[in-house]
Amino acid sequence: MRQHLAHIALVVKDYDEAITFYTQKLGFVLIEDSPLSEVKRWVMVSPQGNGNCCLLLAKAANEKQEQCIGNQTGGRVFLFLYTDDFWRDYNTYTSNQVRFVRPPAEEPYGTVAVFEDLYGNLWDLIEPRK
Repeated sequence: MRQHLAHIALVVKDYDEAITFYTQKLGFVLIEDSPLSEVKRWVMVSPQGNGNCCLLLAKAANEKQEQCIGNQTGGRVFLFLYTDDFWRDYNTYTSNQVRFVRPPAEEPYGTVAVFEDLYGNLWDLIEPRK
């Protein structure tokens, strides 16, 4: 059996502000932005060079979903962004005013720092040790 994750839904407050953050601050690629109704869109973004898994930016549709924006995992790191050059990306993100909540550290598995997305979800930026 062969399986893989295709999309990970990320609840957002606004499609356009989320697209701007991911494409302009993190350098992701907008894969698709298709209207599904007057209020719902199918919006997918992905890190450059990634062909496997995309983020599906899903606008909160009700109060319960709105309460989860920025806290989809109860304050734990939610997503893990692997890079081939930690310092390139760290410096780019820092210059783009991405907020790092834990400074860079050398760990047995690689170089890592934790940053917040525009809503406060926590991400690991990791360059794995070779």
